[in-house]
This record gives sequence, structure tokens and C-alpha cells, in this order.
Amino acid sequence: MRKNNVAVAMSGGIDSSVVAFLLQKKHQVFGITMYLGSFHKQAVSRAKTICQRLKISHYVINLEKEFQKEIINPFISEYYHSRTPNPCILCNQKIKFGHLLEAAQELGADYLATGHYARLRREIRNPKSEILNMAKYKNRDQSYFLYRLSQKQLKKIIFPLGNMSKKQVQKIAQQNNLYFKNQKESREICFIPDNDYRKFLENDSLSRYKEGLIKDLKGDVLGQHKGLSFYTIGQRKGLVSGSKSPLYVVQIDKKKNTIVLGPEKSLYQKQLIVKNITWIDKQFLIEIKNGSIKAKDITVKIRYRHKPAKISKIILDEVGHGQVKIEFKKAQRAITPGQSVVIYKGEQVLGGGIIK
Repeated sequence: MRKNNVAVAMSGGIDSSVVAFLLQKKHQVFGITMYLGSFHKQAVSRAKTICQRLKISHYVINLEKEFQKEIINPFISEYYHSRTPNPCILCNQKIKFGHLLEAAQELGADYLATGHYARLRREIRNPKSEILNMAKYKNRDQSYFLYRLSQKQLKKIIFPLGNMSKKQVQKIAQQNNLYFKNQKESREICFIPDNDYRKFLENDSLSRYKEGLIKDLKGDVLGQHKGLSFYTIGQRKGLVSGSKSPLYVVQIDKKKNTIVLGPEKSLYQKQLIVKNITWIDKQFLIEIKNGSIKAKDITVKIRYRHKPAKISKIILDEVGHGQVKIEFKKAQRAITPGQSVVIYKGEQVLGGGIIK
């Protein structure tokens, strides 16, 4: 029986290196790395070195223009419109499992494997569908970043690390010379040096911002802001001085070019509206419409590190234009426009969208 040809998305990091090592035992494997810009040169070099150590072919796909157009420019635009985006989610959908997957298939790959900590399994009710589940070890789970993937994409993806802990992966890397001295794991946005997005926006030619007023909830002026793009809901640092009690950004008013501050209790809200909704499990839509799935079975994450929260109600198309209204059992802190909402049933990712 013919072995599958599997392309491994090599980042030069430990996770993808271990994926290539593990898959070598059962498949024909080659490495593929996307070049996204000058900030990515070290990643490309390390990926090449790892492939040489594993004695597998390595291909570099230049996606710099696509990355600028589809990820960086929208990232800047979202901040300009006073929203806080998560570019990694869009990158997974359009770049890694879009352009890179297509390039891998053109090179003869049957599947694209990555180092994401998530799990896939075949849908029993519908054998043609894939179910996306959380990773076994929740402290490593990355299913949040994958909710926008389509069934077409999921059918061509392998996640070998979904049942493994980080310690297990690190041990394999150390035993098989799959790491670099003093190598640090990066969890930040790859194209922003030192994760300083404010400095990045200041230096980017597409950034447009102007100073405005900082007010409290009563409308009293507390100071001036440097530009709405540099603030996000829940922010405490870099606001105003002299306040007797801690103040947080509770509202960003683009029309009035105003930042509104308030006490921490003002950050808690019990409902939100989701736009740009996508569903991995289409059957879920049918089941919730006919009432066979209750709100008590569903949890929601409003950001990556957010603990899945129980909801009291989910209303489909209640607000029109394919948007969804979600009401929580308990008020949630710092619900932030632009961030992604991901909807779960147990460990299964049902879908998600963008907080409006």
C-alpha cells in the first residue's frame, strides 16, 4: 500500500520538528516553510537545518506579499477602527492552511501536518465531516486559533501533537537533536518585534491616528490619549496619573475620538454580539434551531487565555445579517470588539466569530 506524502509546515521550532520526526516512521515526509518577510529569516534557516538533520527535502514558499495584504494590513486597519484583532486566527485560515496547503499539494502532498496542539476525529453521524477537538492537555490547547478552518481544509490536515504534553515533545526533541541551543518558544505575534504593537503601529506607514480626550464615565476630562489605536478594552497601563483608585479602558468611542475610563467592575458584561460567524459543525445549526442542543451544553471563550464560560442563551440571526447574540450566565471581564469568540460543546469546536 502506498505511503501518504505528508508535508510538514516547518517553523524551525521544536513542535514542528518533532512532528516531522514522528511522521517519518509511517509516511513519506518533506518539510515546507513559508517565508513571510525579513523577520522570518531565522525561522527559515532553522527549518532548513532541521530538515537536513532528518534527511528530508525542504521547500521554502515565499508568501510575503500575501501575508502583507491578507494579515498585516487588516491587522493595522482593525486597530485604526478601534478593534483588537487576533492575526494568528486569520493567518491559519488564509496563509498556513490556505496558500501553504495549496503549495504543499502542488508539491505532491496528500496532507499538511503542523505542530498545533489540537485533535481531529471523523464525525460518526456524518463520515464525510471532521470534528475539531481541544488538545488532551488543556494548558497547551490551540483549537481556539483554528475555528475558521473549513471542512475542506480539515480533511487535508494532520495534528500529531494533539494527545501529547509539551514535556513529551521537548524530550523527543532533546533525544533526537531537534532543537537549537538557547532556543526560546515564541507565543507572540511573529511580525511584531518584542510584541510591542504600539511601536509597530507608530512605525507603519499605513497607521493613521490623532490625539483626543480621555474621559471618565461621567464625561469629565481626565487627560489626552495618543491615538485610539494604542488602547484596548481592559487596559490599565499608560492612561492617566493621579487617580485615587485603578482605572481601566472601558470604552473606545471612535466617532468622538474618545477613550472612556472606569473602575474594574465596569469591565464586566453579560452579553455580546458576534459577526462574521463560521461553523465547523453544520449539524449544530440544525440541532440548536430545533432545540435538541441547549445553551447549558455550550461554553464560549472570548479570548485565547479565557476560561470557557457557560452561557444562558444563544440566539441565531436574532440581530440579522447572520450575526449571533450570546448571553452568559455570569458577566465576563473585558469583552473586546475585534477579538474572536469560539463556541464549544464539551471539547468540540463548533465555530466562532468576531466580537462586534
